[in-house]
Amino acid sequence: MRELSETEFHRYARHLILDEVGEEGQAKLLEARVLIVGAGGLGAPVSMYLAAAGVGTLVLVDDDTVDLTNLQRQIVHATDSVGRPKVDSAAETLSRINPGVHFETHRLRVTEDNVAGLVDGCDVAVDGSDNFATRYLLNDACLAAGVPLVAGALSRFEGQLTTIVPGEGRPCYRCLFPETPDPSLTPRCEEAGILGAVAGVIGTLQAVEALKLILGLGEPLAGRLMLYDALSASMQEVRYRRRPDCPSCGDR
Repeated sequence: MRELSETEFHRYARHLILDEVGEEGQAKLLEARVLIVGAGGLGAPVSMYLAAAGVGTLVLVDDDTVDLTNLQRQIVHATDSVGRPKVDSAAETLSRINPGVHFETHRLRVTEDNVAGLVDGCDVAVDGSDNFATRYLLNDACLAAGVPLVAGALSRFEGQLTTIVPGEGRPCYRCLFPETPDPSLTPRCEEAGILGAVAGVIGTLQAVEALKLILGLGEPLAGRLMLYDALSASMQEVRYRRRPDCPSCGDR
């Protein structure tokens, strides 16, 4: 087990006094490697909380640049970051939060050719993307590599969250969404709008799921889809099962 420095003892003191975390758990976090796809509405709170928690290496992937319209919800970026690559802006902010964390930045779009390399060596992957093509690619790559995937999505005043844990008959993202939904039913934020703080709610829950997976705590949202409605201040849970005919994790 890695020994914590005196500075780390002070920085992570509130983790260390949790019996479920302690020095051993914090050492796991410091040695962990997490892939975060998207440095936007979801990726911002995810990356900030994982950096603050001391996750040793954060792999940030996004091909976009910061736009003024992003700042209403993408809190890892600032006004003077407009026009900069999101991964560079995010890494700069996160390094100020915790200079002990190592950041790998990739200014690119996830494709069939690069997704396996991005997932390789990671303990957890977090999907903060905004399209089903990327979600399916991450799902399949994580299944192949045996890496848990925490997936979130946003629209207007609502958000959803689930965790894909490969193996043992558990379902995957394609079991939940076998086919890409009609685009009119799943408009992107620039089309439908989004209450900024909703991204913070879902992104923070994604960070909690990632930390639980690294630490081996509690029950992940495997086979469960959490639905958050900000207007009614309510959360619902929908259970889903592995589909025997699933092209990703099915019997064939």
